[in-house]
Amino acid sequence: MTGTAPASGERVLVVDDEADIVALVAYHLAKSGYRVSTAASGADALDAARRERPALVVLDLMLPGLSGYDVLEQLRAGEGTRDIAVLMLTARRDEQDRIRGLSLGADDYLTKPFSPQELVLRVAAILRRVGAGATNATDTLVVGPLEIDTAAHVVRVSGLPVELTPTEFKLLLTLAERRGRVQARAHLLQTVWDAAPDIQTRTVDMHVQRLRAKLGIAGDLVETVRGFGYRLRAPQSRVT
Repeated sequence: MTGTAPASGERVLVVDDEADIVALVAYHLAKSGYRVSTAASGADALDAARRERPALVVLDLMLPGLSGYDVLEQLRAGEGTRDIAVLMLTARRDEQDRIRGLSLGADDYLTKPFSPQELVLRVAAILRRVGAGATNATDTLVVGPLEIDTAAHVVRVSGLPVELTPTEFKLLLTLAERRGRVQARAHLLQTVWDAAPDIQTRTVDMHVQRLRAKLGIAGDLVETVRGFGYRLRAPQSRVT
């Protein structure tokens, strides 16, 4: 695994009803230093996530009983599980399936068949940005009604807290730190997702759409610059 530091023992939950895939993924993650748990159904996945609080879930979408979409939705709705990172693993290649998963709050997705090495790299990239979101500078960024407490990892709009996933928080923080300047989709992929600049720009669009919806009256601060990317408007902004 060139270019990656050894994992520091974070817990990863692998959810898939195909035993050979579970064994393959678990082997490569454990070899890279992660503590691995497994589940073969949606109900078992939710039980394990609530009990073990993993740092990340590798989640197959086609599961018996509760689908991966159902699991993702319940994870994001639960107070104790909403901050768990999720990497979707799916045989479905249709764009609408990926968009649905991203719109429900997945942090990234990987289609089957997949490279185990790529999966481990993506897990590491997601966990790096989750950690970065929690350990950035200690200032509070204020832009109009929007407040971003980078130390406490808390976002407020007009004084009311807004629940964001780790990736949504990192995206908002990136735009806020560069407010007034256009951020290309490719640049956001590299900065927020640690991704190569030529892949899956739709991922950025779906996360911006979710971010705007969650920010409510502050959502209009996130502007689309057609043909380029996004920026956070700077009027009346200040840093405290």
